[in-house]
Amino acid sequence: MHPNQTTLEHFYAAFARLDSDAMVACYAPDAQFDDEVFSLRGHSQVTGMWHMLCDVTQAKGADVWKLVYSGIETDAHSGKAHWEAQYRFSATGRMVHNVIDGAFEFNEQGLITRHRDRFDFWAWSRQALGMPGLLLGWTAFLRRKVRAQAVANLQEYLTSHGS
Repeated sequence: MHPNQTTLEHFYAAFARLDSDAMVACYAPDAQFDDEVFSLRGHSQVTGMWHMLCDVTQAKGADVWKLVYSGIETDAHSGKAHWEAQYRFSATGRMVHNVIDGAFEFNEQGLITRHRDRFDFWAWSRQALGMPGLLLGWTAFLRRKVRAQAVANLQEYLTSHGS
């Protein structure tokens, strides 16, 4: 098994058990993360997001949390993985089953330098937000609103946790 595959196996196994400390150990100091909601630069922002998401899930949804991953493929510089998460969206209490494909780049030490997750935002918003997501989930307006709230939540979390 390639060492970068070991990194991704470790990352997703830690995520499945909501172990953010083990997850963040997989990232390089100059890490970048992008998905449909976040665009983060630097270790503090990227790892802060994982700490926040794991903390919130442990506090408000550990009883329904489930993560499965598959299709991990890596080489010396890049990798990919498919993962699915079932969880309670903390803002609404609604259940979500999100289907995500991740793409990764690694440094020479086998740490993640770039992580890009892709998922269907409209499908996510219909589940997480209900009727507003159904009606507006395809619009740039709702995407901007969700992004702004997520950034505000992360900033508040980082401030309150001394990051």
